[in-house]
Amino acid sequence: MKASDLFVKALEAEGVEYIFGIPGEENLDLLESLRTSSIKLILTRHEQGAGFMAATYGRLTGKVGVCLATLGPGATNLVTPAAYAQLGAMPMLMITGQKPIKTSKQGRFQVIDIVDMMRPITKYTNQVVSGDRIPSIIREACRLATEERPGAVHIELPEDIATEDTKAPILSPSYTRRPIAEYKAINNAVSMIESASSPLLLIGAGANRKLTAKMLRELVDKTGIPFITTQMGKGVLNESDPLFAGNTALSDGDFVHRAIHRADLIINVGHDVVEKPPFFMHDDGKQVIHINFEPAAVDPVYFPQAEVVGDIANSLWQIKEKITPQKSWKLNFYKDVHEAYVEHRGEAEDDGRFPVLPERFVRDVRKVMPDDGIVTLDNGVYKIWFARNYPAYHPNTLLLDNALASMGAGLPSAIAAKLVHRDVPVMSVCGDGGFMMNSQEIETAVRLGIDLTVVVLRDDAYGMIKWKQSHMSLDNFGLDYGNPDLVEYAKSYGAQGWRITETEELAKQIETCLSTPGVHIVDCPVDYSMNDKTLNQTIRELSDKL
Repeated sequence: MKASDLFVKALEAEGVEYIFGIPGEENLDLLESLRTSSIKLILTRHEQGAGFMAATYGRLTGKVGVCLATLGPGATNLVTPAAYAQLGAMPMLMITGQKPIKTSKQGRFQVIDIVDMMRPITKYTNQVVSGDRIPSIIREACRLATEERPGAVHIELPEDIATEDTKAPILSPSYTRRPIAEYKAINNAVSMIESASSPLLLIGAGANRKLTAKMLRELVDKTGIPFITTQMGKGVLNESDPLFAGNTALSDGDFVHRAIHRADLIINVGHDVVEKPPFFMHDDGKQVIHINFEPAAVDPVYFPQAEVVGDIANSLWQIKEKITPQKSWKLNFYKDVHEAYVEHRGEAEDDGRFPVLPERFVRDVRKVMPDDGIVTLDNGVYKIWFARNYPAYHPNTLLLDNALASMGAGLPSAIAAKLVHRDVPVMSVCGDGGFMMNSQEIETAVRLGIDLTVVVLRDDAYGMIKWKQSHMSLDNFGLDYGNPDLVEYAKSYGAQGWRITETEELAKQIETCLSTPGVHIVDCPVDYSMNDKTLNQTIRELSDKL
Protein backbone atom coordinates (compact mmCIF):
# COMPACT_ATOMS: atom_id res chain seq x y z
CA MET A 1 0.00 0.00 0.00
CA LYS A 2 0.99 3.65 -0.15
CA ALA A 3 3.19 4.66 2.77
CA SER A 4 0.80 7.39 3.91
CA ASP A 5 -2.01 4.79 4.06
CA LEU A 6 0.22 2.56 6.18
CA PHE A 7 1.05 5.52 8.41
CA VAL A 8 -2.64 6.14 9.11
CA LYS A 9 -3.40 2.44 9.65
CA ALA A 10 -0.55 2.30 12.17
CA LEU A 11 -2.11 5.24 14.02
CA GLU A 12 -5.49 3.48 13.96
CA ALA A 13 -3.84 0.41 15.48
CA GLU A 14 -2.66 2.65 18.34
CA GLY A 15 -6.27 3.71 19.00
CA VAL A 16 -5.91 7.27 17.70
CA GLU A 17 -9.30 9.01 17.54
CA TYR A 18 -8.40 12.58 16.60
CA ILE A 19 -5.63 14.45 14.85
CA PHE A 20 -5.55 18.17 15.63
CA GLY A 21 -3.76 20.46 13.25
CA ILE A 22 -3.21 22.38 10.05
CA PRO A 23 -2.03 20.43 6.98
CA GLY A 24 0.31 21.91 4.39
CA GLU A 25 1.17 20.82 0.87
CA GLU A 26 3.78 18.38 2.22
CA ASN A 27 0.99 16.60 4.15
CA LEU A 28 -1.44 16.15 1.24
CA ASP A 29 -0.88 12.41 0.80
CA LEU A 30 -1.35 11.91 4.54
CA LEU A 31 -4.45 14.09 4.42
CA GLU A 32 -5.94 11.94 1.66
CA SER A 33 -5.21 8.82 3.68
CA LEU A 34 -6.96 10.35 6.68
CA ARG A 35 -10.02 11.18 4.57
CA THR A 36 -11.09 7.54 4.37
CA SER A 37 -9.88 6.50 7.85
CA SER A 38 -11.66 6.22 11.21
CA ILE A 39 -9.57 9.09 12.57
CA LYS A 40 -11.25 12.49 12.74
CA LEU A 41 -9.23 15.51 11.65
CA ILE A 42 -9.86 18.54 13.87
CA LEU A 43 -8.77 21.49 11.75
CA THR A 44 -7.53 24.30 14.01
CA ARG A 45 -6.67 27.93 13.41
CA HIS A 46 -3.11 27.76 14.74
CA GLU A 47 -0.64 24.93 15.21
CA GLN A 48 -0.08 26.00 18.81
CA GLY A 49 -3.77 25.50 19.56
CA ALA A 50 -3.59 22.06 17.91
CA GLY A 51 -0.66 21.09 20.11
CA PHE A 52 -2.38 22.19 23.30
CA MET A 53 -5.47 20.21 22.29
CA ALA A 54 -3.44 17.08 21.59
CA ALA A 55 -1.54 17.38 24.87
CA THR A 56 -4.77 17.81 26.85
CA TYR A 57 -6.34 14.81 25.12
CA GLY A 58 -3.31 12.80 26.25
CA ARG A 59 -3.52 14.19 29.77
CA LEU A 60 -7.18 13.20 30.14
CA THR A 61 -7.10 9.79 28.46
CA GLY A 62 -3.59 8.49 29.07
CA LYS A 63 -3.49 7.68 25.35
CA VAL A 64 -1.32 9.52 22.86
CA GLY A 65 -2.81 12.78 21.59
CA VAL A 66 -1.82 13.56 18.01
CA CYS A 67 -1.26 16.86 16.21
CA LEU A 68 -0.22 17.66 12.65
CA ALA A 69 1.71 20.48 10.99
CA THR A 70 3.58 21.12 7.80
CA LEU A 71 7.30 21.81 7.55
CA GLY A 72 9.11 25.04 8.48
CA PRO A 73 6.83 27.62 10.14
CA GLY A 74 4.10 25.06 10.82
CA ALA A 75 6.54 22.82 12.65
CA THR A 76 8.17 25.64 14.61
CA ASN A 77 4.74 26.62 15.92
CA LEU A 78 4.63 23.27 17.75
CA VAL A 79 7.67 24.04 19.90
CA THR A 80 5.67 25.54 22.77
CA PRO A 81 3.10 22.69 22.87
CA ALA A 82 5.99 20.20 22.73
CA ALA A 83 7.53 21.76 25.84
CA TYR A 84 4.06 21.98 27.43
CA ALA A 85 3.49 18.25 26.98
CA GLN A 86 7.04 17.27 27.89
CA LEU A 87 7.20 19.23 31.15
CA GLY A 88 3.59 18.44 32.01
CA ALA A 89 4.00 14.68 31.39
CA MET A 90 1.24 14.54 28.76
CA PRO A 91 1.52 11.87 26.03
CA MET A 92 1.55 13.64 22.66
CA LEU A 93 2.72 12.76 19.15
CA MET A 94 3.58 15.55 16.71
CA ILE A 95 3.61 14.74 12.99
CA THR A 96 5.28 17.21 10.65
CA GLY A 97 5.84 17.21 6.90
CA GLN A 98 9.06 17.84 5.01
CA LYS A 99 10.27 18.45 1.48
CA PRO A 100 11.39 15.40 -0.53
CA ILE A 101 14.60 13.99 0.91
CA LYS A 102 15.72 11.96 -2.12
CA THR A 103 15.60 14.83 -4.60
CA SER A 104 15.09 18.57 -4.20
CA LYS A 105 13.99 21.17 -6.72
CA GLN A 106 13.61 24.09 -4.30
CA GLY A 107 16.92 24.23 -2.49
CA ARG A 108 16.39 24.95 1.19
CA PHE A 109 13.14 26.89 0.89
CA GLN A 110 11.30 26.49 4.23
CA VAL A 111 13.68 23.70 5.22
CA ILE A 112 15.08 23.63 8.73
CA ASP A 113 16.20 20.63 10.78
CA ILE A 114 12.99 19.95 12.69
CA VAL A 115 14.25 16.66 14.11
CA ASP A 116 17.22 18.36 15.78
CA MET A 117 15.00 21.25 16.87
CA MET A 118 12.66 18.84 18.66
CA ARG A 119 15.37 16.73 20.27
CA PRO A 120 15.83 18.72 23.52
CA ILE A 121 12.09 19.02 24.20
CA THR A 122 10.83 15.53 23.38
CA LYS A 123 11.36 11.94 24.48
CA TYR A 124 11.83 10.82 20.87
CA THR A 125 12.15 12.41 17.45
CA ASN A 126 12.73 10.69 14.11
CA GLN A 127 12.52 11.24 10.36
CA VAL A 128 10.91 8.49 8.29
CA VAL A 129 13.42 7.62 5.53
CA SER A 130 11.61 4.54 4.21
CA GLY A 131 7.98 3.48 4.09
CA ASP A 132 8.99 0.11 5.51
CA ARG A 133 10.09 1.79 8.74
CA ILE A 134 6.71 3.39 9.46
CA PRO A 135 5.19 0.65 11.69
CA SER A 136 8.21 0.39 14.01
CA ILE A 137 8.69 4.18 14.24
CA ILE A 138 5.05 4.80 15.15
CA ARG A 139 4.99 1.91 17.64
CA GLU A 140 8.16 3.16 19.35
CA ALA A 141 6.97 6.77 19.41
CA CYS A 142 3.61 5.87 20.97
CA ARG A 143 5.24 3.51 23.47
CA LEU A 144 7.64 6.18 24.66
CA ALA A 145 4.96 8.90 24.72
CA THR A 146 2.69 6.94 27.07
CA GLU A 147 5.10 5.08 29.35
CA GLU A 148 6.19 6.71 32.60
CA ARG A 149 7.14 9.47 32.64
CA PRO A 150 4.83 10.44 29.68
CA GLY A 151 5.74 13.23 27.30
CA ALA A 152 6.08 14.52 23.75
CA VAL A 153 7.38 12.63 20.71
CA HIS A 154 7.82 13.71 17.10
CA ILE A 155 7.81 12.04 13.67
CA GLU A 156 8.74 13.79 10.41
CA LEU A 157 7.17 12.30 7.26
CA PRO A 158 8.80 13.66 4.09
CA GLU A 159 6.67 14.26 1.03
CA ASP A 160 8.36 11.67 -1.19
CA ILE A 161 8.41 8.95 1.48
CA ALA A 162 4.63 9.37 1.95
CA THR A 163 4.07 8.32 -1.69
CA GLU A 164 6.22 5.16 -1.59
CA ASP A 165 4.80 1.67 -1.90
CA THR A 166 5.39 -0.63 1.06
CA LYS A 167 4.42 -4.10 2.21
CA ALA A 168 5.51 -3.63 5.84
CA PRO A 169 3.06 -5.17 8.37
CA ILE A 170 1.43 -3.23 11.21
CA LEU A 171 2.99 -3.72 14.65
CA SER A 172 0.31 -4.06 17.28
CA PRO A 173 0.84 -2.57 20.76
CA SER A 174 2.34 -5.10 23.15
CA TYR A 175 0.80 -6.05 26.48
CA THR A 176 2.80 -4.53 29.31
CA ARG A 177 2.55 -4.24 33.07
CA ARG A 178 4.50 -1.74 35.13
CA PRO A 179 6.98 -3.20 37.64
CA ILE A 180 5.89 -3.27 41.28
CA ALA A 181 7.89 -2.22 44.32
CA GLU A 182 10.04 -4.78 46.13
CA TYR A 183 8.58 -6.03 49.42
CA LYS A 184 11.53 -4.85 51.53
CA ALA A 185 10.92 -1.27 50.34
CA ILE A 186 7.24 -1.63 51.28
CA ASN A 187 8.09 -3.00 54.72
CA ASN A 188 10.55 -0.17 55.35
CA ALA A 189 7.94 2.45 54.35
CA VAL A 190 5.32 0.86 56.63
CA SER A 191 7.80 0.83 59.53
CA MET A 192 8.67 4.52 58.99
CA ILE A 193 4.99 5.56 58.87
CA GLU A 194 4.08 3.58 61.98
CA SER A 195 7.06 5.06 63.85
CA ALA A 196 6.26 8.65 62.88
CA SER A 197 4.64 11.13 65.23
CA SER A 198 2.79 13.31 62.69
CA PRO A 199 2.75 11.70 59.21
CA LEU A 200 1.34 13.68 56.28
CA LEU A 201 0.49 12.60 52.72
CA LEU A 202 1.56 14.84 49.83
CA ILE A 203 -0.12 14.04 46.50
CA GLY A 204 1.68 15.21 43.36
CA ALA A 205 1.17 15.20 39.60
CA GLY A 206 2.27 11.58 39.12
CA ALA A 207 -0.61 10.38 41.24
CA ASN A 208 -3.05 12.16 38.93
CA ARG A 209 -2.00 10.27 35.82
CA LYS A 210 -2.72 6.61 36.46
CA LEU A 211 -5.94 6.69 38.44
CA THR A 212 -4.39 5.98 41.82
CA ALA A 213 -7.33 7.65 43.56
CA LYS A 214 -8.95 4.36 44.64
CA MET A 215 -5.86 3.08 46.46
CA LEU A 216 -5.13 6.46 48.03
CA ARG A 217 -8.72 6.65 49.24
CA GLU A 218 -8.43 3.23 50.87
CA LEU A 219 -5.12 4.14 52.52
CA VAL A 220 -6.50 7.40 53.93
CA ASP A 221 -9.70 5.72 55.11
CA LYS A 222 -7.78 3.02 56.93
CA THR A 223 -5.13 5.23 58.55
CA GLY A 224 -6.82 8.63 58.92
CA ILE A 225 -3.59 10.31 57.76
CA PRO A 226 -4.36 13.83 56.41
CA PHE A 227 -3.29 14.85 52.91
CA ILE A 228 -2.21 17.91 50.97
CA THR A 229 -1.78 18.30 47.20
CA THR A 230 0.41 20.08 44.71
CA GLN A 231 -1.33 22.13 42.04
CA MET A 232 -1.21 19.30 39.50
CA GLY A 233 -2.22 16.77 42.13
CA LYS A 234 -5.58 18.42 42.77
CA GLY A 235 -8.63 16.20 42.75
CA VAL A 236 -6.93 12.84 43.18
CA LEU A 237 -8.79 12.73 46.48
CA ASN A 238 -11.98 14.66 47.16
CA GLU A 239 -10.93 18.02 48.60
CA SER A 240 -14.14 18.44 50.58
CA ASP A 241 -12.71 15.76 52.89
CA PRO A 242 -11.98 17.14 56.40
CA LEU A 243 -8.63 15.32 56.15
CA PHE A 244 -7.63 17.66 53.30
CA ALA A 245 -5.18 20.19 54.75
CA GLY A 246 -4.69 22.37 51.68
CA ASN A 247 -3.05 22.90 48.31
CA THR A 248 0.48 24.21 47.91
CA ALA A 249 -0.51 27.13 45.69
CA LEU A 250 1.71 29.73 47.38
CA SER A 251 5.46 29.52 47.74
CA ASP A 252 5.43 29.77 51.54
CA GLY A 253 3.58 31.11 54.55
CA ASP A 254 0.10 29.73 53.87
CA PHE A 255 -1.91 27.53 56.23
CA VAL A 256 -0.79 24.43 54.37
CA HIS A 257 2.83 25.23 55.09
CA ARG A 258 2.08 25.08 58.80
CA ALA A 259 0.99 21.49 58.24
CA ILE A 260 4.19 20.77 56.33
CA HIS A 261 6.36 22.30 59.06
CA ARG A 262 4.61 20.27 61.77
CA ALA A 263 4.97 16.92 59.97
CA ASP A 264 7.90 14.73 60.94
CA LEU A 265 7.26 12.39 58.00
CA ILE A 266 6.00 13.31 54.54
CA ILE A 267 4.72 10.48 52.37
CA ASN A 268 5.35 12.03 48.96
CA VAL A 269 3.18 10.27 46.37
CA GLY A 270 3.76 11.02 42.67
CA HIS A 271 6.32 13.78 43.18
CA ASP A 272 7.19 15.51 39.89
CA VAL A 273 10.34 17.58 39.87
CA VAL A 274 8.89 20.09 37.38
CA GLU A 275 6.47 21.46 39.98
CA LYS A 276 7.65 24.13 42.36
CA PRO A 277 8.74 22.30 45.54
CA PRO A 278 6.09 22.59 48.27
CA PHE A 279 8.77 22.14 50.90
CA PHE A 280 12.54 22.21 51.22
CA MET A 281 14.31 19.43 53.03
CA HIS A 282 16.74 20.43 55.75
CA ASP A 283 18.58 18.61 58.48
CA ASP A 284 15.72 19.21 60.91
CA GLY A 285 14.65 15.65 61.58
CA LYS A 286 11.88 15.62 58.94
CA GLN A 287 11.88 12.47 56.86
CA VAL A 288 10.46 11.85 53.39
CA ILE A 289 9.26 8.67 51.71
CA HIS A 290 9.30 8.93 47.91
CA ILE A 291 6.55 6.79 46.29
CA ASN A 292 6.66 6.96 42.52
CA PHE A 293 7.05 5.13 39.23
CA GLU A 294 10.72 6.09 39.13
CA PRO A 295 13.50 6.90 41.61
CA ALA A 296 13.86 10.38 43.05
CA ALA A 297 15.93 13.00 41.27
CA VAL A 298 18.06 14.14 44.20
CA ASP A 299 19.04 17.79 44.54
CA PRO A 300 20.01 20.08 47.45
CA VAL A 301 16.39 20.46 48.60
CA TYR A 302 15.02 16.97 47.90
CA PHE A 303 16.82 13.88 49.18
CA PRO A 304 14.28 11.35 50.49
CA GLN A 305 15.36 8.92 53.17
CA ALA A 306 13.35 6.09 51.61
CA GLU A 307 12.07 5.28 48.12
CA VAL A 308 9.28 2.96 47.01
CA VAL A 309 9.75 2.63 43.26
CA GLY A 310 7.12 0.90 41.12
CA ASP A 311 3.50 1.21 40.11
CA ILE A 312 2.10 3.84 42.51
CA ALA A 313 -1.34 2.27 42.96
CA ASN A 314 0.16 -1.13 43.75
CA SER A 315 2.65 0.40 46.19
CA LEU A 316 -0.16 2.17 48.03
CA TRP A 317 -2.20 -1.05 48.12
CA GLN A 318 0.72 -2.99 49.59
CA ILE A 319 1.31 -0.32 52.25
CA LYS A 320 -2.41 -0.20 53.08
CA GLU A 321 -2.56 -3.97 53.50
CA LYS A 322 0.40 -4.09 55.89
CA ILE A 323 0.06 -0.89 57.92
CA THR A 324 -1.47 -0.67 61.39
CA PRO A 325 -2.84 2.77 62.38
CA GLN A 326 -1.08 4.05 65.51
CA LYS A 327 -2.73 5.59 68.57
CA SER A 328 0.47 7.58 69.10
CA TRP A 329 -0.01 9.60 65.90
CA LYS A 330 -0.67 13.28 66.57
CA LEU A 331 -2.97 14.38 63.75
CA ASN A 332 -5.35 16.90 65.36
CA PHE A 333 -3.16 19.84 64.34
CA TYR A 334 -3.91 19.13 60.68
CA LYS A 335 -7.61 19.39 61.46
CA ASP A 336 -6.98 22.83 62.99
CA VAL A 337 -5.15 23.85 59.81
CA HIS A 338 -8.08 22.75 57.66
CA GLU A 339 -10.63 24.62 59.77
CA ALA A 340 -8.55 27.82 59.85
CA TYR A 341 -8.08 27.68 56.08
CA VAL A 342 -11.81 27.21 55.40
CA GLU A 343 -12.75 30.02 57.81
CA HIS A 344 -10.30 32.47 56.30
CA ARG A 345 -11.26 31.59 52.73
CA GLY A 346 -14.87 32.55 53.37
CA GLU A 347 -14.08 36.21 54.15
CA ALA A 348 -13.00 37.33 50.68
CA GLU A 349 -15.41 34.92 48.99
CA ASP A 350 -18.35 36.92 50.32
CA ASP A 351 -16.93 40.27 49.15
CA GLY A 352 -19.38 41.83 46.67
CA ARG A 353 -17.22 44.65 45.31
CA PHE A 354 -16.94 45.16 41.56
CA PRO A 355 -14.81 44.49 39.54
CA VAL A 356 -14.94 41.04 41.07
CA LEU A 357 -12.23 39.78 43.42
CA PRO A 358 -10.62 36.52 42.25
CA GLU A 359 -11.59 34.73 45.48
CA ARG A 360 -15.25 35.61 44.93
CA PHE A 361 -15.01 34.53 41.31
CA VAL A 362 -13.57 31.14 42.29
CA ARG A 363 -16.34 30.61 44.85
CA ASP A 364 -19.07 31.40 42.32
CA VAL A 365 -17.57 29.04 39.73
CA ARG A 366 -17.41 26.22 42.28
CA LYS A 367 -21.00 26.94 43.29
CA VAL A 368 -22.40 26.48 39.77
CA MET A 369 -20.09 23.78 38.40
CA PRO A 370 -21.24 20.19 38.99
CA ASP A 371 -18.89 17.94 40.94
CA ASP A 372 -17.58 16.30 37.76
CA GLY A 373 -17.51 19.50 35.68
CA ILE A 374 -14.15 20.36 34.13
CA VAL A 375 -12.48 23.76 34.46
CA THR A 376 -9.40 24.49 32.36
CA LEU A 377 -7.16 27.40 33.28
CA ASP A 378 -4.87 29.56 31.23
CA ASN A 379 -1.99 31.16 33.13
CA GLY A 380 -2.22 34.24 35.31
CA VAL A 381 -2.47 35.31 38.92
CA TYR A 382 -5.99 33.85 39.18
CA LYS A 383 -4.42 30.38 38.85
CA ILE A 384 -3.12 30.74 42.42
CA TRP A 385 -6.62 31.36 43.69
CA PHE A 386 -8.09 28.41 41.81
CA ALA A 387 -5.35 26.08 43.06
CA ARG A 388 -5.82 27.30 46.61
CA ASN A 389 -9.58 27.96 46.89
CA TYR A 390 -11.29 25.69 44.36
CA PRO A 391 -12.08 22.28 45.88
CA ALA A 392 -11.65 19.58 43.25
CA TYR A 393 -13.80 16.53 43.87
CA HIS A 394 -12.53 14.22 41.11
CA PRO A 395 -9.20 13.69 39.31
CA ASN A 396 -8.50 15.99 36.36
CA THR A 397 -11.50 18.24 36.89
CA LEU A 398 -9.33 21.33 37.39
CA LEU A 399 -6.80 21.38 34.55
CA LEU A 400 -4.00 23.81 35.27
CA ASP A 401 -0.42 23.86 34.09
CA ASN A 402 2.19 24.20 36.81
CA ALA A 403 5.02 22.87 34.64
CA LEU A 404 5.67 25.04 31.55
CA ALA A 405 2.94 27.46 32.70
CA SER A 406 2.35 28.69 29.16
CA MET A 407 -0.19 31.34 28.31
CA GLY A 408 -2.62 30.57 25.50
CA ALA A 409 -3.44 26.98 26.52
CA GLY A 410 -6.74 27.51 28.36
CA LEU A 411 -9.19 27.68 25.44
CA PRO A 412 -7.60 24.89 23.33
CA SER A 413 -7.46 22.66 26.41
CA ALA A 414 -11.16 23.21 27.02
CA ILE A 415 -12.00 22.22 23.43
CA ALA A 416 -10.07 18.96 23.84
CA ALA A 417 -11.67 18.30 27.23
CA LYS A 418 -15.12 18.68 25.69
CA LEU A 419 -14.29 16.26 22.89
CA VAL A 420 -13.16 13.68 25.46
CA HIS A 421 -16.07 14.28 27.86
CA ARG A 422 -19.00 15.38 25.69
CA ASP A 423 -21.61 14.92 28.41
CA VAL A 424 -19.73 16.89 31.08
CA PRO A 425 -19.93 20.70 31.44
CA VAL A 426 -16.60 22.31 30.51
CA MET A 427 -15.51 25.84 31.30
CA SER A 428 -12.29 27.66 30.43
CA VAL A 429 -11.08 30.50 32.64
CA CYS A 430 -8.55 32.79 30.95
CA GLY A 431 -6.92 36.09 31.65
CA ASP A 432 -7.38 38.57 28.83
CA GLY A 433 -3.69 38.23 27.92
CA GLY A 434 -3.70 34.46 27.57
CA PHE A 435 -7.14 34.39 25.95
CA MET A 436 -6.10 36.65 23.09
CA MET A 437 -3.06 34.49 22.32
CA ASN A 438 -5.29 31.71 20.93
CA SER A 439 -8.74 33.30 20.83
CA GLN A 440 -9.05 32.38 17.14
CA GLU A 441 -9.89 28.85 18.32
CA ILE A 442 -13.36 30.17 19.16
CA GLU A 443 -14.11 29.49 15.51
CA THR A 444 -12.90 25.91 15.93
CA ALA A 445 -15.23 25.38 18.89
CA VAL A 446 -18.19 26.90 17.02
CA ARG A 447 -17.48 24.79 13.92
CA LEU A 448 -17.32 21.61 16.03
CA GLY A 449 -20.74 22.41 17.49
CA ILE A 450 -19.64 21.84 21.08
CA ASP A 451 -21.09 23.44 24.21
CA LEU A 452 -18.40 25.50 25.92
CA THR A 453 -18.22 28.43 28.33
CA VAL A 454 -15.16 30.69 28.36
CA VAL A 455 -14.82 33.34 31.05
CA VAL A 456 -12.25 36.04 30.33
CA LEU A 457 -10.98 37.79 33.47
CA ARG A 458 -10.22 41.23 32.12
CA ASP A 459 -7.85 43.68 33.79
CA ASP A 460 -6.43 45.14 30.53
CA ALA A 461 -2.87 44.24 31.52
CA TYR A 462 -0.45 41.37 31.99
CA GLY A 463 -1.63 41.27 35.57
CA MET A 464 0.73 38.70 37.08
CA ILE A 465 3.83 40.52 35.84
CA LYS A 466 2.37 43.89 36.76
CA TRP A 467 1.79 42.61 40.30
CA LYS A 468 5.38 41.39 40.57
CA GLN A 469 6.62 44.67 39.09
CA SER A 470 4.95 46.47 41.98
CA HIS A 471 6.66 44.11 44.46
CA MET A 472 10.00 45.37 43.18
CA SER A 473 8.88 48.98 43.78
CA LEU A 474 9.20 49.68 40.07
CA ASP A 475 7.09 52.17 38.15
CA ASN A 476 4.13 50.82 36.19
CA PHE A 477 5.56 50.44 32.70
CA GLY A 478 5.12 48.25 29.63
CA LEU A 479 2.33 45.94 30.80
CA ASP A 480 -0.97 47.71 30.03
CA TYR A 481 -2.90 47.17 26.80
CA GLY A 482 -6.34 47.53 25.26
CA ASN A 483 -8.86 44.80 24.44
CA PRO A 484 -11.53 44.44 21.77
CA ASP A 485 -15.16 44.52 22.80
CA LEU A 486 -15.20 40.87 23.86
CA VAL A 487 -18.98 40.55 23.48
CA GLU A 488 -18.91 41.71 19.87
CA TYR A 489 -15.71 39.74 19.28
CA ALA A 490 -17.49 36.55 20.36
CA LYS A 491 -20.45 37.29 18.11
CA SER A 492 -18.15 37.80 15.12
CA TYR A 493 -17.17 34.11 15.41
CA GLY A 494 -20.76 32.95 15.77
CA ALA A 495 -20.46 32.51 19.54
CA GLN A 496 -22.60 34.21 22.18
CA GLY A 497 -21.09 37.09 24.15
CA TRP A 498 -21.93 38.30 27.66
CA ARG A 499 -20.65 41.05 29.91
CA ILE A 500 -20.66 41.06 33.72
CA THR A 501 -21.55 44.50 35.12
CA GLU A 502 -21.97 43.65 38.79
CA THR A 503 -20.64 40.87 40.99
CA GLU A 504 -24.05 39.61 42.09
CA GLU A 505 -24.96 38.59 38.53
CA LEU A 506 -21.80 36.51 38.00
CA ALA A 507 -22.94 33.10 39.27
CA LYS A 508 -26.32 33.33 37.55
CA GLN A 509 -24.73 34.29 34.22
CA ILE A 510 -22.24 31.44 34.31
CA GLU A 511 -25.00 29.02 35.25
CA THR A 512 -27.08 30.25 32.29
CA CYS A 513 -24.14 29.75 29.92
CA LEU A 514 -23.46 26.23 31.20
CA SER A 515 -27.09 25.21 30.69
CA THR A 516 -27.50 26.85 27.25
CA PRO A 517 -26.16 25.09 24.12
CA GLY A 518 -23.37 26.72 22.13
CA VAL A 519 -20.12 28.56 22.76
CA HIS A 520 -20.31 31.40 25.28
CA ILE A 521 -17.68 34.08 25.94
CA VAL A 522 -18.13 36.00 29.20
CA ASP A 523 -16.30 39.31 29.75
CA CYS A 524 -15.69 39.58 33.50
CA PRO A 525 -13.73 42.57 34.86
CA VAL A 526 -11.46 41.48 37.73
CA ASP A 527 -9.75 43.36 40.56
CA TYR A 528 -6.36 42.03 41.71
CA SER A 529 -5.62 44.98 43.99
CA MET A 530 -6.27 42.97 47.15
CA ASN A 531 -3.69 40.29 46.31
CA ASP A 532 -0.93 41.81 48.41
CA LYS A 533 -3.12 42.33 51.44
CA THR A 534 -4.57 38.84 51.28
CA LEU A 535 -1.45 36.92 50.33
CA ASN A 536 1.29 38.81 52.10
CA GLN A 537 -0.48 40.03 55.19
CA THR A 538 -3.73 38.32 56.18
CA ILE A 539 -2.81 34.71 55.35
CA ARG A 540 0.61 34.85 56.91
CA GLU A 541 -0.59 36.64 60.04
CA LEU A 542 -3.38 34.14 60.61
CA SER A 543 -1.35 31.05 59.76
CA ASP A 544 1.48 32.19 62.06
CA LYS A 545 -0.96 31.81 64.97
CA LEU A 546 -1.34 28.09 64.37
